[in-house]
Amino acid sequence: MEEVILVNEHDQQIGTMEKLEAHRKGVMHRAFSVMIENSMGEILIQKRAKSKYHSGGLWSNACCSHPKPGEKTEEAVARRIKEELGIELTPTFSYKFIYKVSFSNSLIEHELDHVFVATFDGIPKINKAEVEDWKFVDQQQLLNQVEENPAQFTHWFKTILADKYSVNKA
Repeated sequence: MEEVILVNEHDQQIGTMEKLEAHRKGVMHRAFSVMIENSMGEILIQKRAKSKYHSGGLWSNACCSHPKPGEKTEEAVARRIKEELGIELTPTFSYKFIYKVSFSNSLIEHELDHVFVATFDGIPKINKAEVEDWKFVDQQQLLNQVEENPAQFTHWFKTILADKYSVNKA
């Protein structure tokens, strides 16, 4: 049984809950998103596996997940990058934000999301249980794709892009 860390709006831990239950009830919990660029400024995006409990088959940032109870967020970030993309990196914390979105399958994401950034120029060794596809995309090309087809991208990724590039989150 996988648990998430429940937090208040100040990112103070207030408990733990089974992950799916937290998403059914829409309880705010700690999460993280990793943005990876290569040295040419292209952004690494991944297409989430269709089997994911929500947002399956959508394009998103390089990696996102939740720290486990008792695990530092930075440790969870490094662990999940390795598990999902086969990459050993130590990203840098950038900022955090809160978002809430409901999905058609009755699940609710209510997360205090910690955004981390890193640079990587290699080729990921993706875990097909987590990631269906990946690619590096030119920033402007990505912003155009999000603008033209917002439904193909995860909600939190669009929020991060809007924060970074002042684009529409529609």
